Amino acid sequence: MNPMREIRIEKVTLNVGCGGDLQKIERAQKLLEMLTGSKPVVTKSKKRSTFGIAKGKPVGVKVTLRNKKAEEFFKRLLDAVEKKINASQLDKDGNLNIGIKEYIDVPGVKYQHSIGLMGFDAAITFERPGYRIKRRRVCKRDVPKKHKVNKEEVINLLKSKYGVKVE
Repeated sequence: MNPMREIRIEKVTLNVGCGGDLQKIERAQKLLEMLTGSKPVVTKSKKRSTFGIAKGKPVGVKVTLRNKKAEEFFKRLLDAVEKKINASQLDKDGNLNIGIKEYIDVPGVKYQHSIGLMGFDAAITFERPGYRIKRRRVCKRDVPKKHKVNKEEVINLLKSKYGVKVE
Protein backbone atom coordinates (compact mmCIF):
# COMPACT_ATOMS: atom_id res chain seq x y z
CA MET A 1 0.00 0.00 0.00
CA ASN A 2 1.15 3.53 -0.76
CA PRO A 3 2.38 5.12 2.53
CA MET A 4 0.71 8.41 1.57
CA ARG A 5 -2.70 6.66 1.57
CA GLU A 6 -2.44 5.35 5.14
CA ILE A 7 -4.86 6.88 7.61
CA ARG A 8 -3.60 8.04 11.01
CA ILE A 9 -4.89 9.93 14.03
CA GLU A 10 -4.18 13.65 13.66
CA LYS A 11 -5.46 14.65 17.10
CA VAL A 12 -7.75 13.76 19.98
CA THR A 13 -9.58 16.73 21.50
CA LEU A 14 -11.20 16.31 24.91
CA ASN A 15 -13.87 18.80 25.92
CA VAL A 16 -15.96 19.41 29.03
CA GLY A 17 -18.81 21.88 28.67
CA CYS A 18 -19.48 23.73 31.92
CA GLY A 19 -22.05 26.37 30.95
CA GLY A 20 -20.35 29.21 32.83
CA ASP A 21 -20.20 27.46 36.23
CA LEU A 22 -16.77 28.52 37.60
CA GLN A 23 -16.54 25.70 40.16
CA LYS A 24 -17.31 23.13 37.48
CA ILE A 25 -14.63 24.70 35.24
CA GLU A 26 -12.02 24.25 38.00
CA ARG A 27 -13.06 20.61 38.48
CA ALA A 28 -12.99 20.05 34.70
CA GLN A 29 -9.44 21.45 34.52
CA LYS A 30 -8.33 19.02 37.24
CA LEU A 31 -10.07 16.16 35.43
CA LEU A 32 -8.50 16.78 32.01
CA GLU A 33 -5.06 17.32 33.53
CA MET A 34 -5.40 14.09 35.50
CA LEU A 35 -6.53 12.14 32.40
CA THR A 36 -3.95 13.46 29.95
CA GLY A 37 -1.06 15.00 31.86
CA SER A 38 -1.39 18.09 29.64
CA LYS A 39 -2.48 21.58 30.68
CA PRO A 40 -6.09 22.24 29.61
CA VAL A 41 -7.34 25.50 28.07
CA VAL A 42 -10.47 27.33 29.24
CA THR A 43 -12.80 28.01 26.30
CA LYS A 44 -14.73 31.28 26.22
CA SER A 45 -18.02 32.19 24.58
CA LYS A 46 -17.61 33.82 21.17
CA LYS A 47 -20.76 35.95 21.18
CA ARG A 48 -23.73 36.62 23.40
CA SER A 49 -25.81 33.49 23.38
CA THR A 50 -29.44 32.75 24.07
CA PHE A 51 -28.34 30.94 27.22
CA GLY A 52 -27.57 34.24 28.94
CA ILE A 53 -23.78 33.93 28.86
CA ALA A 54 -22.03 37.16 27.93
CA LYS A 55 -19.30 37.31 25.28
CA GLY A 56 -15.85 36.32 26.55
CA LYS A 57 -17.10 34.40 29.60
CA PRO A 58 -15.65 30.92 30.28
CA VAL A 59 -17.98 28.10 29.15
CA GLY A 60 -15.80 24.99 29.11
CA VAL A 61 -12.39 23.35 29.18
CA LYS A 62 -10.53 21.48 26.44
CA VAL A 63 -7.21 19.79 25.78
CA THR A 64 -5.73 18.52 22.51
CA LEU A 65 -3.50 15.46 22.26
CA ARG A 66 -1.33 14.66 19.24
CA ASN A 67 1.04 11.93 18.03
CA LYS A 68 1.79 9.03 20.43
CA LYS A 69 -0.19 10.55 23.31
CA ALA A 70 -3.28 10.76 21.09
CA GLU A 71 -2.89 7.17 19.90
CA GLU A 72 -2.51 5.81 23.44
CA PHE A 73 -5.45 7.81 24.80
CA PHE A 74 -7.63 6.74 21.86
CA LYS A 75 -7.00 3.08 22.74
CA ARG A 76 -8.07 3.78 26.34
CA LEU A 77 -11.22 5.51 25.06
CA LEU A 78 -12.09 2.48 22.96
CA ASP A 79 -11.80 0.29 26.04
CA ALA A 80 -14.13 2.68 27.89
CA VAL A 81 -16.83 2.22 25.23
CA GLU A 82 -16.12 -1.54 25.06
CA LYS A 83 -14.89 -1.25 21.46
CA LYS A 84 -18.41 -0.56 20.16
CA ILE A 85 -19.14 2.52 18.09
CA ASN A 86 -22.33 3.59 16.36
CA ALA A 87 -21.94 4.66 12.71
CA SER A 88 -23.77 7.91 13.56
CA GLN A 89 -20.78 8.93 15.71
CA LEU A 90 -18.77 9.43 12.50
CA ASP A 91 -19.27 12.40 10.19
CA LYS A 92 -18.82 12.39 6.39
CA ASP A 93 -15.15 13.45 6.76
CA GLY A 94 -14.39 10.48 9.01
CA ASN A 95 -14.14 12.37 12.30
CA LEU A 96 -15.23 10.32 15.30
CA ASN A 97 -17.05 11.77 18.33
CA ILE A 98 -17.36 9.81 21.56
CA GLY A 99 -19.20 10.88 24.70
CA ILE A 100 -18.00 9.40 28.00
CA LYS A 101 -20.68 9.63 30.72
CA GLU A 102 -18.29 9.24 33.67
CA TYR A 103 -14.51 9.53 33.64
CA ILE A 104 -14.14 6.46 35.85
CA ASP A 105 -15.20 4.35 32.82
CA VAL A 106 -11.75 5.03 31.29
CA PRO A 107 -9.38 2.17 32.26
CA GLY A 108 -6.74 3.06 34.84
CA VAL A 109 -8.58 6.11 36.20
CA LYS A 110 -9.65 6.19 39.85
CA TYR A 111 -12.44 8.27 41.37
CA GLN A 112 -11.25 11.62 42.77
CA HIS A 113 -13.41 13.14 45.49
CA SER A 114 -12.26 16.69 44.62
CA ILE A 115 -13.55 16.25 41.05
CA GLY A 116 -16.72 14.27 41.68
CA LEU A 117 -18.45 12.45 38.84
CA MET A 118 -18.11 14.18 35.50
CA GLY A 119 -18.26 13.22 31.84
CA PHE A 120 -16.48 14.56 28.77
CA ASP A 121 -16.59 14.49 24.98
CA ALA A 122 -13.78 13.26 22.77
CA ALA A 123 -13.39 14.25 19.12
CA ILE A 124 -10.93 12.15 17.13
CA THR A 125 -9.67 13.62 13.84
CA PHE A 126 -8.17 11.32 11.21
CA GLU A 127 -5.90 12.37 8.36
CA ARG A 128 -3.49 11.10 5.73
CA PRO A 129 0.14 12.18 5.29
CA GLY A 130 0.19 15.32 3.16
CA TYR A 131 -2.64 17.10 4.99
CA ARG A 132 -0.04 19.64 6.03
CA ILE A 133 -0.73 21.60 2.82
CA LYS A 134 -4.07 22.80 4.19
CA ARG A 135 -2.25 24.42 7.16
CA ARG A 136 0.35 26.31 5.14
CA ARG A 137 -0.01 30.09 4.98
CA VAL A 138 1.76 30.58 1.66
CA CYS A 139 -0.44 28.27 -0.36
CA LYS A 140 -4.14 28.15 0.55
CA ARG A 141 -4.83 24.98 -1.42
CA ASP A 142 -7.45 22.54 -0.41
CA VAL A 143 -6.67 18.86 0.00
CA PRO A 144 -7.63 16.97 -3.21
CA LYS A 145 -10.92 15.09 -2.93
CA LYS A 146 -9.37 11.66 -3.54
CA HIS A 147 -6.90 12.28 -0.68
CA LYS A 148 -9.55 13.22 1.89
CA VAL A 149 -10.58 10.70 4.51
CA ASN A 150 -14.19 9.50 4.38
CA LYS A 151 -16.51 7.65 6.72
CA GLU A 152 -16.17 4.21 5.11
CA GLU A 153 -12.36 4.31 5.21
CA VAL A 154 -12.37 5.19 8.92
CA ILE A 155 -14.84 2.38 9.64
CA ASN A 156 -12.50 -0.08 7.86
CA LEU A 157 -9.52 1.28 9.82
CA LEU A 158 -11.35 0.98 13.16
CA LYS A 159 -12.36 -2.62 12.38
CA SER A 160 -8.99 -3.80 11.10
CA LYS A 161 -6.46 -1.92 13.26
CA TYR A 162 -8.35 -1.45 16.54
CA GLY A 163 -10.85 -4.35 16.50
CA VAL A 164 -13.84 -2.03 16.95
CA LYS A 165 -17.39 -3.22 16.25
CA VAL A 166 -19.23 -0.55 14.25
CA GLU A 167 -23.02 -0.82 14.44
